[in-house]
Amino acid sequence: MSGSYCKSLYAFNGEQHQLGLRFEAGEIIKITQPLSGGWWEGEKDGVRGWFPSSYVQVLEECRYFSLTQRSASMTVLPCDDPSQLPLPRDWKCYMSPQGRRYYVNTVSNETQWERPSSTPGTPKTPLRHKNSLPTGQHPRKVNGFHSSGSPLHHIDPTHNHTRKHSMDQQSPTSTSPTSKQQQDKDTAITINCVTFPLPLNMAEQQLLKPDEWSYCDYFWTDKKDPQGNASVSGFEVLLHKQLKGKQMQKEMAEFIRERIKIEEEYAKNLSKLSQIPLAAQEEGTLGEAWAQLKKSLADEAEVHLKFSSKLQSEVEKPFLMFRENFKKDMKKFDHHIADLRKQLASRYAAVEKARKALADRQKDLEVKTQQLEIKLSSKIEEDIKKARRKSTQAGDELMKCVDLYNQSQSKWFEEMVTTSLELERLEVERVEMIRQHLCQYTTLRHETDMFNQSTIEPVDKLLQSVDPARDRELWVKEHKTGEVRPVDMQI
Repeated sequence: MSGSYCKSLYAFNGEQHQLGLRFEAGEIIKITQPLSGGWWEGEKDGVRGWFPSSYVQVLEECRYFSLTQRSASMTVLPCDDPSQLPLPRDWKCYMSPQGRRYYVNTVSNETQWERPSSTPGTPKTPLRHKNSLPTGQHPRKVNGFHSSGSPLHHIDPTHNHTRKHSMDQQSPTSTSPTSKQQQDKDTAITINCVTFPLPLNMAEQQLLKPDEWSYCDYFWTDKKDPQGNASVSGFEVLLHKQLKGKQMQKEMAEFIRERIKIEEEYAKNLSKLSQIPLAAQEEGTLGEAWAQLKKSLADEAEVHLKFSSKLQSEVEKPFLMFRENFKKDMKKFDHHIADLRKQLASRYAAVEKARKALADRQKDLEVKTQQLEIKLSSKIEEDIKKARRKSTQAGDELMKCVDLYNQSQSKWFEEMVTTSLELERLEVERVEMIRQHLCQYTTLRHETDMFNQSTIEPVDKLLQSVDPARDRELWVKEHKTGEVRPVDMQI
């Protein structure tokens, strides 16, 4: 893999490694040393450094070639297979962002997947807007998930008049938003304002953290609240788990507190018993043995008193102090993700509004075009030009709204990954802290009560076998909401 290239799925500030490589989402990095431990060395803009392998996606050669030519938004191929005939006049071969060849007529701006025939004739596909690719274009990957691709190829200015004339002669119905919406429905579906690919049209999505059952891979969709009709987001499911863990930790501290009270009361009763003057008149060696027995009670009381004191300082107190600001942190995470979802919903509403406006403009243009067929006049021609301008403006507004929506969804996606990984880290930290202090509890028991060690040994064995990763795997399998990641909305 050394010498190949990868694309960053999200930004990395480089602060987690002494020689970290800083980059933003969507940048191309050359891999110089891939290690199995999860950290790779790479080079970007002449700077070398280390970064997490889960933050990037390895690119195929043709994919890298296309991305490095992004400034031109398109790569002109010198030729197809040399064994084939040359392309007809005015046709050129281009490479899509997915590494697939398609063909463009530089005069009419027509596009098609099939190699054009050398025999003159009518092209196989209808005229298209210069921003469009052949029908059936599969999504490209953005921030680790799939989205639509529509590279802009540069048109020679000398062809502008020809293109405009061709579009003027084109039937308005060929750019009807209904057909575009149908294409969207065929490839993606929007659920609670989040866009997901349909299974039949979805290219395989690799897990962000394979074989780890990570939170960042299995909680993308919402699920119905079992206690009502409302939906619960995958992030809320994770959040509830963290809050439940905090409550369990608090109850463990209460349990230890009760254990301390029992020890203190037991020590107090032993001390009181050792001071009772019963059989104090016994003489001789038996009297000495009896006095030593009573003294041993006092010593035992002291041991249990020390045990209760250590339980309080070394077990109960850390339980209560660990992550004191937990609820505040969880509320901050919750509000941040919720605000991003609200913004996403607002952007989606704007897209639907712009889509409706475009449909209305297209319908108006179609009506005026039909009027032109019935009665030719300069006024109707002016009306058609005006309607066409409004339709173009509505289309531009729709594309702008879709771009803003996709930006909001990408931001939500990145924050979901970052925050879910943080929750995962906090959960492992909490489990390990509890395990360590419960081990301290059993150690103190060993030191205090040598007679009852057999009751503690099974606890020791179970504590040694605590496995947060295995626990997470079982929990994720039971509670996961969806592992298909969102995709960009297509236009």
